[in-house]
Amino acid sequence: MHGGNRWAIAGILFGLCSVAAAQAAQQPTYDQARWDPIHFKPAIESATDEQCLACHKEVLAPSVLAASPAGVTAAGALAWYQTLETYEGPQETFHRRHLVTPLAQRVMALKCNTCHQGNDPREEAPGSSVSSTDPTLTLRKMVDPNVCLMCHAPYNYEVMNMPGPWAEHRETFQTCMACHAAFRTNRHKVNFLKAEAIETAGNENADSCYGCHGGRAWYRIHYPYPRHDWDGMPPEVPDWAKARPKQSDPRFLKGVTTK
Repeated sequence: MHGGNRWAIAGILFGLCSVAAAQAAQQPTYDQARWDPIHFKPAIESATDEQCLACHKEVLAPSVLAASPAGVTAAGALAWYQTLETYEGPQETFHRRHLVTPLAQRVMALKCNTCHQGNDPREEAPGSSVSSTDPTLTLRKMVDPNVCLMCHAPYNYEVMNMPGPWAEHRETFQTCMACHAAFRTNRHKVNFLKAEAIETAGNENADSCYGCHGGRAWYRIHYPYPRHDWDGMPPEVPDWAKARPKQSDPRFLKGVTTK
């Protein structure tokens, strides 16, 4: 090999190594990524989905197995709510159900930071450090369960003066709007829901309402929804509502236009 060729090849290899070294220098380490400001307040409060998905894009990749290792097929292992008309398509992953499926696109406006408000590894348990005295600290949870509870609590038929669970009396009442055309009419006006689309869906099919108000219950406790004033609201406050807030959490009202 001629000396000129050797030097040319050496130059190319040196250039490739330089590029690789530069890319490695730009690639954050695990600890650098873990402690990135976007994972903490206040940066997390204004973080965009694009910023989050730059590192976490795998959460939206279709990845449901056709069958479990034991041979149980996804199509044959349906939850009760998956048998309703309002459940569209095959089984989907958790994040895709909340962000990109047809139902999510139609009635939801969820963002990554709607649920994820950051996680400080130093503060995963109360009393773990001098500064961990925040009474709102959620013990070892990446998401505050109260956020999930807003859409995944059981159907609170007791405070609605219903004779029993919706699943047992849906044929009798048929529609939620028969009552809710006059009661609790100021609803769904938060920045992670599409209020008008929800009202339309509820008028078309009561299962659309029940889907989020008991049909997909993950918890055994009820969510204390804020009791927003509505036109014609009775002045008397029921005992069960006396401790309820009058407004939604301020962070869920950002960007919401109300009449």
